[in-house]
Amino acid sequence: MSNENFHKIDLKKWDRSQYFYYFTKLLPTGYSISVNIDITNAYNMVKTKQRKFFPAYLYVASRVVSEMKEFRVASLDGELGYYEVLHPSYAILHKDDNTMSNMWTEYDDDFDIFYKNYMDDQNKYGDNHEPMAKTEMAPQNSFMIGMLPWIEFSSYTPVPFSPLTTYYPILQGGKFFEKDKRKMMPFSITVHHAVADGYHVGLFLEKFQEYMNSPESWME
Repeated sequence: MSNENFHKIDLKKWDRSQYFYYFTKLLPTGYSISVNIDITNAYNMVKTKQRKFFPAYLYVASRVVSEMKEFRVASLDGELGYYEVLHPSYAILHKDDNTMSNMWTEYDDDFDIFYKNYMDDQNKYGDNHEPMAKTEMAPQNSFMIGMLPWIEFSSYTPVPFSPLTTYYPILQGGKFFEKDKRKMMPFSITVHHAVADGYHVGLFLEKFQEYMNSPESWME
């Protein structure tokens, strides 16, 4: 059973209470930032171990999210709080007809366990062509993350068309490219200003890059 533990926020003590009110009621605001991430070390180690890079990418992103409470805020039964972890929700491509299905995988701090969870999901549900490939619905504490391996983008901005009940980041990777003999990946993070400022996004990106630089810290 996936971790769905939820902790309520005491708005009277929360240091972002006024910001949350301002950016949800007075001036609802979100923003996207796109950068290039050096994935050379992580990519090389993944390939050396004969594993797939995409689940490693999912793991690193989920691990950083698990370390930053700002990105796990949601509303549950009308009360604001945050989950202990978020599980990655992503699209899979069916190569026989180029259609897409949604999938989610249970996050675990241990990379080997997460990788096994991912491969188990692919083996069990990967050939299901329905919009939701996995029979178990994604829990509310799942966040959107994807990869556009065909597009070397410099900017990516998702546009939601429904009211928000969560304030999770939306993450997107792009087509890899070479720069100064390093393997680079375009990477976009979209956040709600009610829960995260530029400082928090900067810290997220710093942590994300550090894990890509030092894959031995989580892959060994």
